[in-house]
Amino acid sequence: MSSTLESADTRTDGSLDTRGLEQFSTPWLTVVWNDPVNLMNYVSFVFRSYFGLPREEADRLMLLVHNEGRAVVASGNREAMERHVSAMHGYGLRASITRADA
Repeated sequence: MSSTLESADTRTDGSLDTRGLEQFSTPWLTVVWNDPVNLMNYVSFVFRSYFGLPREEADRLMLLVHNEGRAVVASGNREAMERHVSAMHGYGLRASITRADA
C-alpha cells in the first residue's frame, strides 16, 4: 500500500525526509511599522483592543514602533499572522508578515 505522500516523505533507507517541514516549524512574525499618521496612544489602544495586551505591554510595543521604527507584536503560524496583519491594516496601521529566521 503505497501513496505518493508516503513515497515523497520516506527515503529509500526508510528514514523520514524532513526537508520542507522547517516551513511549518519556523514561526512567522507580525511586524507593525511606524508611520507619520497614527498617534502613539492610538497604536497602544489598538494593541490593547485587538491583542488583549495589558497597558504596560501595549505601551512598550508602541514605544518600540515609535523609537525603533517597528515592533514584532505576534508570532505563530502563517495563517494567524496573516489575520493579524489584515486586522492591523483594518485599524489603519502599517503591518507586514515575515519569517522568524529571515
